[in-house]
Amino acid sequence: MMLSEFFELIQLLFVVTFTTFLFNCVEYDILFGNRAVNHTGPSVNPLDRSKVTLPDAILPSHQCFERIQGSSWIISLLIMAAVFWIYRLIKVIFNILSYWEIRQFYIKALKIRMDELCNFTWQEVQDRLISLQREQQICIHKKELTELDIYHRILRFKNYTVAMVNKSVLPVRLHLPMLGEVVFLTQGLKYNFELILFWGPGSLFQNKWNLHPKYKRASNRLELAQQLSRVILLAGVANLLLCPLVLVWQVLYAFFSYAEVIKREPGSLGARRWSLYGRLYLRHFNELDHELQGRLGHGYKPAAKYMNSFASPLLAVLARNVAFFSGSVLAVLIALTVYDEDVLTVQHILTAITVLGVVITVTRSFIPDEHMVWCPEQLLQCVLAHIHYMPDHWKGNANKCETRDELAQLFQYKAVFILEELISPVITPFILIFLLRHKSLEIIDFFRNFTVEVVGVGDICSFAQMDIRRHGNPQWLSEGQTEASVYQQAENGKTELSLMHFTIKNPRWQPPQDSSVFISHLKEKVQQDAQSGPSTQLLLSEAPLCVSLFSNESDTSPNNPLASVFTHPWLKAPGLPSRDWRFLPQNTTASAAASVLASLSASQPSPASRTHSVNTLLPSNSRHSLSQHHGSTMYFSDRTVVDSMSASEATRLHNSALLMEYASAEMSLHAIYMHEVHQLNSLSQRAGVALSQIPVSLKESSCSPGQVASINPDNHSIPSNRRLGGWMEEKEEEEEEIIINRSASESGAVSEVP
Repeated sequence: MMLSEFFELIQLLFVVTFTTFLFNCVEYDILFGNRAVNHTGPSVNPLDRSKVTLPDAILPSHQCFERIQGSSWIISLLIMAAVFWIYRLIKVIFNILSYWEIRQFYIKALKIRMDELCNFTWQEVQDRLISLQREQQICIHKKELTELDIYHRILRFKNYTVAMVNKSVLPVRLHLPMLGEVVFLTQGLKYNFELILFWGPGSLFQNKWNLHPKYKRASNRLELAQQLSRVILLAGVANLLLCPLVLVWQVLYAFFSYAEVIKREPGSLGARRWSLYGRLYLRHFNELDHELQGRLGHGYKPAAKYMNSFASPLLAVLARNVAFFSGSVLAVLIALTVYDEDVLTVQHILTAITVLGVVITVTRSFIPDEHMVWCPEQLLQCVLAHIHYMPDHWKGNANKCETRDELAQLFQYKAVFILEELISPVITPFILIFLLRHKSLEIIDFFRNFTVEVVGVGDICSFAQMDIRRHGNPQWLSEGQTEASVYQQAENGKTELSLMHFTIKNPRWQPPQDSSVFISHLKEKVQQDAQSGPSTQLLLSEAPLCVSLFSNESDTSPNNPLASVFTHPWLKAPGLPSRDWRFLPQNTTASAAASVLASLSASQPSPASRTHSVNTLLPSNSRHSLSQHHGSTMYFSDRTVVDSMSASEATRLHNSALLMEYASAEMSLHAIYMHEVHQLNSLSQRAGVALSQIPVSLKESSCSPGQVASINPDNHSIPSNRRLGGWMEEKEEEEEEIIINRSASESGAVSEVP
């Protein structure tokens, strides 16, 4: 961290100095050969007298300084850059002092040497910190620190930001003419949000751990909203005034950073990255940076493969022809160069070769792989297993361009990222002045309603407590356990999924009573649904074929032994054309995920049987290393996985990595299962509403005494003993109709004909 801060200062100094040198100290007429240079002297070869050397194009130092002094705008820019560099220098000095204190704390208090730090997992560092609190009580306000307390201290402001994005408080979605709804969130805009709300002058927090008391009272909310509006206006005006300077810096920094990469690898601009908005939208409450990075890293390949599965036939034809013509010209130029290297001395010949190479690389990215199998539903399900969040309307619509465009907001091209950062200095002032300023009252209400004080921690976002009773959503397995209104509920099941993620990642954490009830209810439902699902042995018996069909690699990674389970058709939803996935009687996606999760539970009486249930999921080369453990971090009683870690250092590191992979796999299964159950609950609610709108006489005439009809979202009647499962594929056949046979209605029968 010290080196990063130091080299940021060096980079800033280099960019300013080098740019000034290029603008004032280079004679470009000589460099480009527009003005002849004649070297005279007895020692100069007559053949070299007209040859241009690099020193010929560089002005002497005194001429260079004269040019700089004669330009007032360059002097002004250098002064502003110097002021900013001094500000950064002061900030870096304070940060280095803080980093040194952290270093000493690790060495003296936690007993971790710097050469050993890279071999420690976060859980081990956290355990030492909790033990230190018990011994020395470094936090005087409470006797013991919990894992959640530590996360709250580290992620105080990030939890607020994640919650505001989840509740659509921050204006990151813009409605533009002809473009529709676009997501715009850049580093500069995020920096301004944090400056205004958390740590800048006039922010809502009076220090790093406490919200100002006046924002906790509802009596003067209008006055506080006006005050915040003025602060936002001043920030917007300041951004507008500094826009030219920041824009120049962004252009120069982007040029120095990406020009060489683009020349060497033109296809790198077509690579994708998780957008800044995507990192906030997909982030759990109380999820550290390295945990988020690891999770999104696992989801990168499935997401990239899903995005690349959409190919335009028109663009493919155009790309093939452009690549053919460009390649033909490039081949001729290369052949001429091989025959006679003097061809390279022809003006712009190197430029032509470079441009043609870039064109060929770009056009090939639009040509789809002829061996690719288009399985959008399966790929999107695999993406869900790692990112854990997706809108409800994506299910069954994975083959739609609208779904792809929405995922592109989370998983954007690198070229789009660079372009957004370049235009950010221009767009950010207008977002602050015309959008964020009008949300001042909503922001004030948000911080007042969703801030709680925790002893020994300070003020935190109440969503970060993952309180099911206060912020749960009844459609996400918390029905009957939550008292939250629609305003208090977290969107997309973030409270429930965050609670499961934190519980799995921190197995020693003891949840509060309401959270424990939710986890117990979820475990019971998993056991119930597992009874109707396929056995784990059946899932794994067909897994190798499914891996070869759907995986991103030819072999399953040994670091993720449950990857083969994720790629199984039962978990991938409707993937086999020979089955009618709209009417699955028993084996649904939810029950398949529940079957695998239940196989990890500690319901068996003996430790040996518990170990056997895990070994069915382990590759043979990993069973021995976990033979002393008795199962999943969540489903085994008494936290036996963590407590049984007592082997040699090498074995400890190997088991820690393997257990972290299993925790990640377990959370992936929970994400799939909870999304499926949420979809079933939503379907049931809509079916109930549709059924309630049917006249009573029609209900009585269309249902026999021994059968209850249920309605699916497409208004098709299906027997209640069948479960809707999987992701509903697009119907290739004509829609089915329900025709009530008048002759059969007298006896109460229902007839379904196509």
